[in-house]
Amino acid sequence: MGAMTSSVAAKLAFFPPSPPSYTVVEDISGTKMRELELRENVEVFKVITEKGNSIVAMYVKNPTASLTVLYSHGNAADLGQMYDLFIQLSIHFKINIMGYDYSGYGQSSGKPSEQNSYADIEAVYKCLLVKYGAKEEDIVLYGQSIGSGPTVDLAARLPNLRAVILHSAVSSGLRVMYPVKRTYWFDIYKNIDKIPFVNCPVLIIHGTDDDVVDFSHGKQLWEQCKQKYEPLWIDGGTHCDLELYPQYRKHIKKFISVIEKLPRRKTESESIPDQLEKPRNSIDFRENSRASMDLRANSRQIINYKETSSASIYHKPKSRSSIDKRNKTRKSVDCSEKAANGIQTDEKARISIDRFGEMVRSVSLFNVNCFRPTVSQA
Repeated sequence: MGAMTSSVAAKLAFFPPSPPSYTVVEDISGTKMRELELRENVEVFKVITEKGNSIVAMYVKNPTASLTVLYSHGNAADLGQMYDLFIQLSIHFKINIMGYDYSGYGQSSGKPSEQNSYADIEAVYKCLLVKYGAKEEDIVLYGQSIGSGPTVDLAARLPNLRAVILHSAVSSGLRVMYPVKRTYWFDIYKNIDKIPFVNCPVLIIHGTDDDVVDFSHGKQLWEQCKQKYEPLWIDGGTHCDLELYPQYRKHIKKFISVIEKLPRRKTESESIPDQLEKPRNSIDFRENSRASMDLRANSRQIINYKETSSASIYHKPKSRSSIDKRNKTRKSVDCSEKAANGIQTDEKARISIDRFGEMVRSVSLFNVNCFRPTVSQA
């Protein structure tokens, strides 16, 4: 059942650009993107994940930077399409920036999946530490749309992270399609359950007219944050145009200025493997080490808003027998919700799938060429 659910989720959640917008060329001088004329301060390379996939990553260096942003892009995009944006972000915000393509995206090997994306971001994060000498306390994680999944997952496991930015984030994969009120075991990217474990300042940005990931997702995530920074709700903003609004750049610039002034936290250990947990055996959950992570949050200060202490709703996966018993008594995702809506679950799913597909075809879902709106998208 789990494998089938994972397969269905992958078909609904992941839309790698086809064909990719770039090709990789490797020679004695290094790794290059054939379609792009890279600047001298840009490096392209590959990293191998714990799943065995080869991930293409891009590092943009700014000599004046004190912070490094690890950027997880949205769906239907790859590094070739994100290149101009990364250059502009690096210049405008005076940051180093690392971007990467998930497994199955661009020229990264493997297949797109939730678990692969977790391995992808971990591999790139470790590369930042080892190859570029970045410190956990000087890293900001940025997750756009589906990229909020690996971003929140990693952030919840890094006690000394400087900050997190969530852009048009999902509270969970299932909640994008259905207005469910609780987390189901087969859901993906359960950000709503993980965000209470993020111990650093979190900036959430969402458009009020987002018709792909409803505005309510951003509000729910913000309410569950431990360290709330003033959110940016862009009036009239949709899923694919937030970077075009002046307040987007102004607000992020202010946020970066604030977190740069925070006391620099010393990491508890310089041993890279100890900072991240061992590979998970379950679909999404962390069984034994979660409790110890909560203890490290007690001394954190709140930025701008008072702390909201939220009880964890991070559940352990139930045994197979309990799942089987539950399945016998319920044929749909949630009988009460189905009855209230008066629409059969399979019909709702079909409508949602068709709507997702149409959005992907019509607006290049989750991909924005933000600072250069006149440039056509690939």
